[in-house]
Amino acid sequence: MGSMEQIRALREKTGAGVVDVKKAIDEAGGDEIKAIEILRKRGQDKALKKSAREASEGIVIAYVHSNNKVGALVKLLCETDFVARNEEFRELGRDIAMHIAALAPLCIKSEEVPNSLLDTERAIWREQLVSEGKPSEMIDKILLGKEEKFRRENALLTQSFVKDPGKTIGDLITEKIHKMGENIQVGDFARYEM
Repeated sequence: MGSMEQIRALREKTGAGVVDVKKAIDEAGGDEIKAIEILRKRGQDKALKKSAREASEGIVIAYVHSNNKVGALVKLLCETDFVARNEEFRELGRDIAMHIAALAPLCIKSEEVPNSLLDTERAIWREQLVSEGKPSEMIDKILLGKEEKFRRENALLTQSFVKDPGKTIGDLITEKIHKMGENIQVGDFARYEM
């Protein structure tokens, strides 16, 4: 059984409930890293089940950087007005809006990265690889890897969270779904820069 200190620390890191944290610590034999992996996996499973439920309530949150040169709006959706009024939900919206202002994602999901942009990037990468003398049979494999990385780095849900690079925005939302017990989604966003 994990100590109260260990349970408290893992609850803060993962947003999981006390019972779930205790079970994960026991299952991991007291190994904190393994326990976090167990909790994240369970949280993702629960979040997947909840993601099928309709998210028709929510809020629009604005963030303007202190230099007044960049800002973002995010539409954050949930299932009930009760959660939409919750301060933790609003804080999630502020964090996501700040992240958008800082990292300028192109879209919400990696599969939404525009093909026209990928075509342009692919041509540049191919030229670079040919000039580096990479064998032609390797170039296509390398291009697939570069494309996947480009998609991850330019889509909101797969970007590393600006305040905690150890997790993605998708991970952050999954934690909140697990904690609040509702489907939470980014409905839309806009970023403005002077």
